[in-house]
Amino acid sequence: MASLEQVRAIFDAGAIGVILIGMPGLEKRLARSPQFYSRIGFVHEFRPLAAQEVRELLDRRWAPPGVHLPDQPMDTETVAAIIRITGGNFRLLNRLLTQMERILEINSLPAVTKAVVEAARESLVIGQA
Repeated sequence: MASLEQVRAIFDAGAIGVILIGMPGLEKRLARSPQFYSRIGFVHEFRPLAAQEVRELLDRRWAPPGVHLPDQPMDTETVAAIIRITGGNFRLLNRLLTQMERILEINSLPAVTKAVVEAARESLVIGQA
């Protein structure tokens, strides 16, 4: 908790806001430190993206910074595989798209297909979907 004391000291020095992002349960852990917790303005829990939100991101050709996927739209089956594998988890979507780019590049493939998505899933430690 020494690191939280440093964050508290920085906050108390003034003119700076602090945003903490963490895993579920972070709020409960912070509540154990009343001196720090009293400075928290609000807590927001991000929920997984809905299937439609993932579709919209993919339709808009969103990709993580530095990741470049082919411009052609993905077919319905490919998008469904991405939604199924990620379960709306944004961090997992980020990792999967990054790995998909790598697989396309290594294999000189022109388009994202369901097979590319499945190969990307198999190369990441993300469990079965």
